[in-house]
Amino acid sequence: MPSKPTFDELMAGCTTAVHLEMRDSYAVDYETGPFAAWRAGYRHDPANRAAWWRPWLVLVADAVGRGVVIRRARIVSEPVSEYTRFLYDNTFTNVVAGEDVRWLGRRRASDIALPGNDFWLFDGEWVHWNHFTGDGSSLGEEITSDPASAKLCTEAFEAVWARATPHAEYKI
Repeated sequence: MPSKPTFDELMAGCTTAVHLEMRDSYAVDYETGPFAAWRAGYRHDPANRAAWWRPWLVLVADAVGRGVVIRRARIVSEPVSEYTRFLYDNTFTNVVAGEDVRWLGRRRASDIALPGNDFWLFDGEWVHWNHFTGDGSSLGEEITSDPASAKLCTEAFEAVWARATPHAEYKI
């Protein structure tokens, strides 16, 4: 059995990466940080890249520059939560970095067999599970190359992707 690579190693060595998000909020801090600023009316200026460019976007842009295809799908409740509106308003940064992003209303996902946790899937082989508490705080990661997990994630992601609406066309 191969040793378990880190997330950064998986991103650095992959040719494809897909990410499925299924929560309506993640570790929301209503008092400080980007979500609080957004709630107070701050919006990133797409023309002022220096104000919103961050290490995650550099990692994505570097991977895409090497030819990696990165797709992100979000299953969301509709009408969307306030946090999902925040994500939506800031998704242009992911798109600029090179991610292909789609949205799927939860009602349209009812008959798709989905794993119990958000995940990244690298090259259809390595699953990076993201574990969260009820309030959206991170409980850490788990990385596996279990073939059954990879198969479940591949099938779930592709089914969601086929139904989901591209970011540019999705309206909240």
